[in-house]
Amino acid sequence: MTMLLLDRDFVRRRLTVEVCIPLVQQAMIDLSAGRTLQPLRSVVHLAKGRAFGVMPGAMGAEDAVFGAKLVSVYPENFAQGRPSHQGAIAVFDPQDGALAALVDAGEVTRIRTACASAAATDALARPDASRLAVLGYGEQAEAHVEAMAAVRPLREVRVWGRSPERARDFADRVGAHLGLAISACADVEAAVRDADIICTTTAAADPILYSAWVRDGAHVNAVGSSYAGPVEIAADLVARSRFIADYHPGVLAQGAEFLAAKATGHVDDSHVVGEIGQVFAGDLAGRQDEAQVTLYKSLGHVVQDLASAAWLVQAARETGEGTVVAF
Repeated sequence: MTMLLLDRDFVRRRLTVEVCIPLVQQAMIDLSAGRTLQPLRSVVHLAKGRAFGVMPGAMGAEDAVFGAKLVSVYPENFAQGRPSHQGAIAVFDPQDGALAALVDAGEVTRIRTACASAAATDALARPDASRLAVLGYGEQAEAHVEAMAAVRPLREVRVWGRSPERARDFADRVGAHLGLAISACADVEAAVRDADIICTTTAAADPILYSAWVRDGAHVNAVGSSYAGPVEIAADLVARSRFIADYHPGVLAQGAEFLAAKATGHVDDSHVVGEIGQVFAGDLAGRQDEAQVTLYKSLGHVVQDLASAAWLVQAARETGEGTVVAF
């Protein structure tokens, strides 16, 4: 038997923002329509804030791929110049059940998460949104700036992080790479003031973003917390927002910001108005007026990984790229 190995460089080269946004958008439409299969992720919490996640699923159709993402999360890796998310997406052939490919999970996660936020932003942010604030300066922060620029013409980008020096370095490096004017801010309030789009991509354990700092009409992508525990966004902002989940059962079980707001009595389960896939499909209203604050809670789901990985496997087969190994 043989299978393909698709490494980080291949993924980064081929899975561009322009390719990935429609892939994850369709995956979320299929998820909300019940055409895919995915149990909630399993997370093994390791020492020092580390974690190991297992995310199985299937795209649902008889001839569609199925598989799983196995990923480790080591937050301290970023400071050492290594990816914080590492692992593999195992892609199985629906025709005979064979293991068809192993795809670098860290790079797929980096790109597809930002592209899912971009698709949600395109659906929920005001059409004239042009001021972006990014909280965090890691892998997801950079990917989110690039992805947001693909769906809105950004005229101002601000970044905040706990280390002012690293925030300034991010602003200089990413701004030069993407051709954008990016400024580093000393605190969160300064970063998000008057922002039309806010992306939270931090590892914060406690809230860093509060309602009083967020202007009417803003759109928020809550990305950094992917399991019940760390909370980036305060309960008052959760309660104020039109709250849209990537996957309703996932947010009710693992959406930390929603669960924290529910525990303090700010909201109940009805506050989650629906899923982003329903908005994409035209089955649920997204933004209802210009002053409304919309919030997309991203936990990340294996259908996004499988859709991206399946596209990559097909691209590798068509071009003869990737490494074929026997086992």
